[in-house]
Amino acid sequence: MTPPLLFDSHLHLTAPRFDDDRDAVLEAARAAGIAEMVSIASSPEDAAEAIALARSEAGVWATAGLHPHEAGRTSAALLDAVERLAGAQEVVAIGETGLDYRYDNAPRELQRSNFQAHVELAASLRLPIVVHTREADDDTSEVIRDARGKVTGVLHCFSAGEALLRAGLDAGWYVSFSGLVTFVPELADAVREVPLDRLLIETDAPYLAPAPKRGRRNEPAFLHYTCEKVAGIRGLEPAEVAAATRANARRFYRLGEAVT
Repeated sequence: MTPPLLFDSHLHLTAPRFDDDRDAVLEAARAAGIAEMVSIASSPEDAAEAIALARSEAGVWATAGLHPHEAGRTSAALLDAVERLAGAQEVVAIGETGLDYRYDNAPRELQRSNFQAHVELAASLRLPIVVHTREADDDTSEVIRDARGKVTGVLHCFSAGEALLRAGLDAGWYVSFSGLVTFVPELADAVREVPLDRLLIETDAPYLAPAPKRGRRNEPAFLHYTCEKVAGIRGLEPAEVAAATRANARRFYRLGEAVT
């Protein structure tokens, strides 16, 4: 039976853990029905690599941004570099950006200013924004409320609370679920609450491998485990979730109608 076509809305194909077998990983993904994927950037250097990869691989796109872990590097020159890279036709969003108060790898003040600069850039370029947030629900919610009507975003790898979920949904944002849903039962309520037309799925590969692949390097070919879990939580067939999330990802990233 041919697997349903899926869209991996967030992964990191440029990660060093793929350096030895990236071509094989992509081949396995396509064999598993992963029709399209977006390689998310964590820095301008990463974005340049993702753009080059997207130029050489059909069905792959890139983003441009500075991850909150990297926000300590924030400067006018670095943000200018993100803006220049965002002009490439392969770039479909700004990010990932956001706030991470769990690890605090950069001072929170710099994280907030970096996040705000990315929101303003996304609005000026009329691109969507990819947001990473951990243990920063209140501040992330405030940014989303202030950006309402100016930019569309996605709360990627959602694992936050009801208040942040509601802030994102009220602003018309999308919400993406990763392999976390296969082993964190507390996420089921959020999976049910997101309207089907704003639901995305992702691997975040090479991180967060789903059950039953936990402990291994995650790969885009594993996306179907998340799709199946989300379908089960919502009482739908996996093919329905695959079709809806693929259509949603193409709409969010402004790629037009899906080609079967």
